[in-house]
Order: sequence, then structure tokens, then C-alpha cells
Amino acid sequence: MSIVTRFAPSPTGYLHLGHAASALIGFEAARAAGGEFLLRLEDIDAGRCRTAYAEAIVEDLAWLGVTWHGEVRRQSDHMADYAAALDDLTARGLLYPCFCTRAEIAVAMSAPHGGDRVYPGICRDLDPALAAARIAQGDAYALRLRTEAAMRLVGTLRFHEAGEGWVEADPSVFGDVVLARKDAPCSYHLCVTHDDAMQGITLVTRGQDLRAVTPVHVLLQRLFGWPTPHYAHHPLLTDEAGKRLAKRDRAATLREMRAAGATPAEIVKIISCRIGRITSL
Repeated sequence: MSIVTRFAPSPTGYLHLGHAASALIGFEAARAAGGEFLLRLEDIDAGRCRTAYAEAIVEDLAWLGVTWHGEVRRQSDHMADYAAALDDLTARGLLYPCFCTRAEIAVAMSAPHGGDRVYPGICRDLDPALAAARIAQGDAYALRLRTEAAMRLVGTLRFHEAGEGWVEADPSVFGDVVLARKDAPCSYHLCVTHDDAMQGITLVTRGQDLRAVTPVHVLLQRLFGWPTPHYAHHPLLTDEAGKRLAKRDRAATLREMRAAGATPAEIVKIISCRIGRITSL
């Protein structure tokens, strides 16, 4: 089977070392196997994504020596496809509107005997007529997946993790996950699984922080009849204090490092020293 990997950043800021590590790991995995490496821009968050950041991502990757096959896929060009997937789940009775605010959910979860700290299903059995009326009057709502019902449809779930083999997947620990909301008409979970299937991704290389939500992705893949790729979750790069590199903490960007005289080879060396050889997958 030919390997197809991808790098899928959100253009909400400039790339930093953590992004470079993820891009290089996927790129090298594809190159070592004679496969393909794709670039996708996950730009569904219209409020935070910027064209300038998207252009900078392409420029920074080219400077780093990362090349990709075909056109760059921009999720914002495919909103109708995600809406169709949501309509399919709705028609199958697997989605319901949730009108709860974060504060209301927090109160319900902190109540005595509240059980596990997942969404407690406050709106799960809301009268359909009442829900329709609230939507018609403009109330904000999210669309949640009936996770337990979905799991009964698909049965046992598992995924293949690099270095471990087959791992059982239990999405029930996340409760009824949100797949869309008013300010984001489709969620990361839906878009990433849809696009991995449409692009023929066979190996997902991404940070260890996303391993926990993989069961949700496997569930969606099974619901839609999409193939489940193999996964390779790599360690996260951290700063000197051991804190994960993040845009919100103003981690040094590749552009800043390049302006200070860093070379692509030095970037690779820094990454390799922190998380090991990027060709180890």
C-alpha cells in the first residue's frame, strides 16, 4: 500500500518549531516510502484565520525544503461538503441541537452525583418541536453527535498506532461531541476525518496531544464508511521549561528564526535533538 501523509495547519498564526517538526515527520515518512505528502490548510475558523498566515505557511515550508503533491486543499472551499455530511447524520437521527451555554454545562457537571465530566445530555431528549422553534427564533445552538447510538451502529472500534499495533478506541469517554456550532458550521473532528478520506490519507502523523481524540475520528470514519488510516502520534516540542510550544504563548516562529540567521539544517538539528530523528517513524 502506497503511503500518503499530510500536514494540516490552521492559518491562525505563523509556524513555529512544533509545526516544523510535524511537517517534517510527515514529509520524511512519505519520502522514505516513495509515497505522497499533501498540504491542507484547516481554515474553517473565519474569525481567526488570515490570508497572510496561509501565504506564510507555504513560504516557510518551501524555505524548510518541504514540498507537496498537487494543490493545497483549503477547507473553506469545501463547506458544502461538510454540511452534506452533517445532513446525513441528521437524517439518520444521530445529531441533535444543544442550546446549553458553557456556564449551564459547567453547573450541571459540578452537581452532586453528576457522574463523569462529559456533557450530561441536557438537550439530548428535547422535544423536536421545541428545538425547531428555538432554532427558528435565532437561539444559538450546537449540533452534538449521539455518541452511544452511533457506537451501537458500528460496533467495536480500533486504530493502528505506530510502534504499538492495534489499539482499542472508546469514544464514549468524550460524551456527545460537538460537530458544528453557530460560529463554526463544522468542527475539527468532522472536517479532518472527511478530508483524510477524500484525500486518500493512509498515514496520519500528528502531535501526541491529538491521540486522545482519535477514537472520535475512528467513530466518524466508521459511520460514513470512510477508511481509517494508520496513525503515528509524535512527541510535542517544548520550551526550556518543558511547556508545549504554542502560538498563544508567542513561541518563536520560523520566520523569526530565519531572520535571525537560522538555516533549514539548523532547524532540523534542533528538532532532532528534542524529539529524536524525524525519520524514525
